[in-house]
Amino acid sequence: MRKKVCLITGVGPGTGSALVREFASGGYRVAMLARNEERLLALDSEVSEASPYVCDVSDTSALAEVHSSIKADLGPPQVVVHNAVGAERGTYMEIDPIRFVKNFEVNTVALLHLARLVTDDMMAQGFGAIICTGNTSAYRGRAKFAGFSPTKAAQRMLLESIAREAGPKGIHAAYVAIDAVIDLEWTRKAFPGKPDEFFCRPEDIAAECYRIAHQPKSAWSAESIIRPFGETW
Repeated sequence: MRKKVCLITGVGPGTGSALVREFASGGYRVAMLARNEERLLALDSEVSEASPYVCDVSDTSALAEVHSSIKADLGPPQVVVHNAVGAERGTYMEIDPIRFVKNFEVNTVALLHLARLVTDDMMAQGFGAIICTGNTSAYRGRAKFAGFSPTKAAQRMLLESIAREAGPKGIHAAYVAIDAVIDLEWTRKAFPGKPDEFFCRPEDIAAECYRIAHQPKSAWSAESIIRPFGETW
């Protein structure tokens, strides 16, 4: 029998790479999607069950082609984690409307197309999971997040709509909101002097996504908000 397949978008040095390692260690063959080929190939050399696919998820034609390649190479995905993110900081007077549209395409439109690509196979199998990594910008619009919060709120609402339609057909759709500064080299430099408990570790985020992907149907989480205890909220 073929191993289960997990498709992960936005595979970068933090949460994305941690997700790849988590699902690979859990017995999955992992399809890694990102625009940076060099980064994907480096991770491919470290994780034997991971396969690289260079893709800009905002390009719907490219996304469909990559999905077809994944099905041919690995099989249809049973789990999808949409981790790709487009972000721009600024007030509504400061943001670039063109970049705002691009962020919407990455965060929300790509999720729509991914769901449409994978759900038929998931329904045929009677199970599957579509998970989106988000943050608390999906729940509130701060002044400097005008280019980001609307795209994440729309992403969260789209996933809820998917859950209402696909859930009764065996597909678990869930939103994991990360209310934290993720522990990365650049965030450590940006927040000097902060204690370890201030940061959220990528491997812990990945473990939460894996847990949600394997919940029993009688107790699915629609949303999960995670934060380190050092975070002010």
